[in-house]
Amino acid sequence: MPTVLIIDDNAAVAIALEVLFSLHDIAALRAASPEEGLDILGREAVDLVIQDMNFTLDTTSGEEGVALFREIRRRHPDLPVILLTAWTHLDAAVELIKAGAADYLSKPWNDERLLTTVTNLIELGQANRALGQRLQRERKAKRELEQNFDLRGLVWQDPATERVLTLACQVARADVPVLITGPNGTGKERIAEIIQANSQVASGPFVVLNCGALPSELIEAELFGADAGAYTGALRPREGKFEAADGGTLFLDEIGNLPLAGQMKLLRVLETGRFERLGSNRERQVKVRVISATNADLSAMIRAGTFREDLFYRLNVIELRLPPLAARSGDILPLALSFLRGKTLHPLAESALLAHGWPGNVRELKNVMARASLLAQGDVIKAADLGLPLVAGASQDAEPDRDAIVQALARAGGVVAQAAGELGLSRQALYRRMERLGIARGA
Repeated sequence: MPTVLIIDDNAAVAIALEVLFSLHDIAALRAASPEEGLDILGREAVDLVIQDMNFTLDTTSGEEGVALFREIRRRHPDLPVILLTAWTHLDAAVELIKAGAADYLSKPWNDERLLTTVTNLIELGQANRALGQRLQRERKAKRELEQNFDLRGLVWQDPATERVLTLACQVARADVPVLITGPNGTGKERIAEIIQANSQVASGPFVVLNCGALPSELIEAELFGADAGAYTGALRPREGKFEAADGGTLFLDEIGNLPLAGQMKLLRVLETGRFERLGSNRERQVKVRVISATNADLSAMIRAGTFREDLFYRLNVIELRLPPLAARSGDILPLALSFLRGKTLHPLAESALLAHGWPGNVRELKNVMARASLLAQGDVIKAADLGLPLVAGASQDAEPDRDAIVQALARAGGVVAQAAGELGLSRQALYRRMERLGIARGA
C-alpha cells in the first residue's frame, strides 16, 4: 500500500486527509512539525509528502514551508512534494514549482483534484523506481560481462544483445559447434570473435570464410585445400581454411551457401577431424572449433533438399539468435555515437535514428553515420544530416519526442537534470513533458 506523509500543525487537517486517503487504500503518516516530518522521512518508506507552509501561530509568510521543502528536496531529491496552505502566495508557489514541487494547493482543497494528483504522482514514482531498478540491473549485468569476459570492444546497451552475449560467453569454453543466426549486417562475425576470444583455443588462429562470397566450385578448395592440378588453375598445392585454423577457430559465414558435396565433407570433418585436399587421397588431421552463421532458413532448405539435415543438427548444438538492429533499439544510439568519433547528436537526430527501421542493420547505421559526419556543419549531427526519409524537412526547433527523452534518461542513469541538459531543456520543462508523455520521473 502506498504511503503519504502529512506534515501539518493543524490536527484537524491531518485527520481529514488521513480519512480521505484511507478510503482510497492509501496509508497516511502524520507529523505536526518540520522536525518531526524530517525524522519520519529518515525512518519510514514514504511515496509522497503533503506539507503545510506555515507552522508558527499567526505566521503567514510561508518561509517555514519553503525551508522545509528545500530540506526535503536536499535529502530526498526524487520524492514528490505537494504544498498545501490557507495563505496562497503566487510568487512563492511559482518559485517552488520551479524548484521541483509537484503541486501547490490552497485550503480548503478539492478532494477529487487532490486524490487525482496524489494517485498520479504515486504511480509515476512507482514506475520510476521500477525503471531505476531495471536500469541498475542492466548496468550491473553489463559491468559483470565486461569485467569477466573479453568482448572485443563490442558497443552495446540493449538487453536483447546482453542475452546473446551472456549465452555466447557461457558456451565459449565448451568444445561444441555454435550456429549464429540473424539477418545480414547484425554483427554475427563479432559474436564469433567473442566466442573465440573466451574459448580454450583463444590463443589459436581465428580464420574466416564467407561461403556466400565464392563460386560454389571453389568453396571446397577454400575449405579443404587442393593439390596441384586438382582443378583448372591449381598450379601448386594450397592450404585450406581447416588447415589454417588448426588449433583455433574456423568461422563459416553464410553456411547455407555451402554446396551439398562440401556439406558432406564438412560433416565428416566435424565428426572425425579428418579430411582430404581436393585431388589428394592423403588424409589430414586437424582440431578446429567450428562456428557457423547464416541469415537463411536452414529448416526450409532441409525440406527443399538443399541442406543436409544431419549437418544442420551437427552445427546447431548451440544456436545464438542475433536479433535485427530494430529489435534491439537500445544499441542504436551507443553504436551511432561510436561511429561518430567525437561528434554529438542533436535530440531530433537521435529520434530519427530510433524511428528508422534499419533494414541493413548495423552495417547500414555505420554508413549513415559516416555520411552524416561528412555532411554535418560543426560537431553536432542534425536530423537533416542523416538523410533518412522519416526526418526529411523536420524542424530542428521541435521538442524532443518520447523516444529521445527515454534514451536521454537511460544514458543519464535516470538523472533528470543531466538528461534535461543534454536535451536543451530546463529540469522542470523536462518534468512537464515527461508527465504529458507518461514517462516515469527520474531523480
